[in-house]
Amino acid sequence: MKDKKTQLEMARKGIVSEEMAFCAKQESVAPETIRKGVEDGTIVVVRNNRHTSIAAMAIGKGLRTKVNANVGTSKDRADVAHEMEKVRVSIAAGTDTIMDLSTGGDLGAIRRAIIAASTVAIGTVPIYQAAVAAVNAGKAIVEMTGDDLFRAIEENGRDGVDFLTVHCGVTRESVKRLETQGRVLGIVSRGGSILAHWMDYNDRENPLYEQYDRLLEIARRYDMVLSLGDGLRPGCLADATDRGQVQELILLGELTRRARDRGVQVMIEGPGHVPLPDIQANILLEKSLCNGAPFYVLGPLPTDIAPGYDHITAAIGGALAGWAGADYLCYVTPSEHLRLPTIDDVREGVVASRIAAHIADIAKGIPGAIERDHRMARCRKELDWEGQILASIDPARSRAWLEKSKSAEEEGCTMCGDLCAVRLGKKRKAGKG
Repeated sequence: MKDKKTQLEMARKGIVSEEMAFCAKQESVAPETIRKGVEDGTIVVVRNNRHTSIAAMAIGKGLRTKVNANVGTSKDRADVAHEMEKVRVSIAAGTDTIMDLSTGGDLGAIRRAIIAASTVAIGTVPIYQAAVAAVNAGKAIVEMTGDDLFRAIEENGRDGVDFLTVHCGVTRESVKRLETQGRVLGIVSRGGSILAHWMDYNDRENPLYEQYDRLLEIARRYDMVLSLGDGLRPGCLADATDRGQVQELILLGELTRRARDRGVQVMIEGPGHVPLPDIQANILLEKSLCNGAPFYVLGPLPTDIAPGYDHITAAIGGALAGWAGADYLCYVTPSEHLRLPTIDDVREGVVASRIAAHIADIAKGIPGAIERDHRMARCRKELDWEGQILASIDPARSRAWLEKSKSAEEEGCTMCGDLCAVRLGKKRKAGKG
C-alpha cells in the first residue's frame, strides 16, 4: 500500500483534509476548528483509509456528543442475520457508530458483513478474534501468542475497521495494584480478564503494551483510531476509581503521547459503574492525564441495582458525563447483565443514549442543540402534531403513540382532552369561552 498521511499528520502540516472539511460541515463549525482539534489530539476523525464507503465522522471537544451501539454474536447465539438486523435498527435509531463484539461463529465473515452493511463507522475488539481462534484450534485462550493477536489486528485494519479497542494499559503492574487494593467484582472487562489471565499463565507482559510500537505501525497504516480500552474499569460502585483503574489511566496517558508522536489518533475509554458524585471527577481526571483526548464512556451507570432498566441508568449517567466533558457514549441496553440484546433492546439502548447525548449537548452549548427543543415548544404552542412528531428524537414512536382527543376535537391528546391547558390558553387569547 502506498504510504498515506494520517489525519493527524496532515493536521500537523496545516492541511485541512477532505474528511476534516466534511466533518466541519456536519458539526456546523469552522474547518480550522476540526484541523486544530486533530492536531491537539482533542478531536479524532474516524475512518479507516480503506473504508471509503462511509463518511468520516469527528469525535471530541466542542462537537456533538456521539453514541455507539454494540452488536455481535456469542457462542450461545450466533445468528448472523439477527446481528445484521441489529445493525439496521441501530442506524435507523440514530447511532453514530457500531461496534462488532462478536465471539461466536466465523468472526471474520461476520465483521466483513457488518462493515459492508453499515453506513457508519465500525469498531472492534481484536483480542476476541485471537482468543476465539485459539479455542477453535483446540488450544486454551492463554495459549494464543502475541503474533496471533497482532495478526487479528492487521486483519481488522485490512478489512476496513475504523477504530479498535485495545487494552494496552492492562499490565502486570496495573493488575498488581488492583489486586493489592482488592475488589468486590475484580476485572469485569472481557479483554482485560483475558490479558490478566494470559500474563499470569505465560509469566510475561501484555503484548499490546510490550509491543506497542508494532500496534502503532498497523494503526498508522490504515489510519485507524486507537480506542485505548479500560480493561480495569469498575464493574460496580464499590470498585469505582480505585488504584487499578487509576494506574491504568496513567499508563493510557503515556501511551496517548506515544501514539500521537507516531501520527496515530487516540481516544480513551472510561468506566463503567460510577457513583453520580464521582462522574465529573472521572472525566476531569481523564482529560488531565490524557492531554484532552476524547473520552468514550460506557454509560456510565450510577447504580448497580437496575437490571432490565440499565438503559435508563446509563442515560442518567451519560447525560451527566457528557455535560462534564465526555465526548462519546457507549449505549447500554435493558438487557445489560442479563442476556445478549434483542432487536428491541438495541433500539431502546440507542434512543436512551441519544437522549442523554442531546441533554449533554444542550448543557455544553453545542451549536444548534437547543434549537430543536425550541422548535418542539413552538409546535406544542400551536398544537401542531405533525411538527411535534418531526421534532421528537424518535418520530416513529411519537407517531405510533399519538392519540388525539375526541372531546378536544383532536386539538389535544387524550391526557387532558378538552381540559388541555394549551388549548384553553388559545381560547382565552382569542376571547372564546
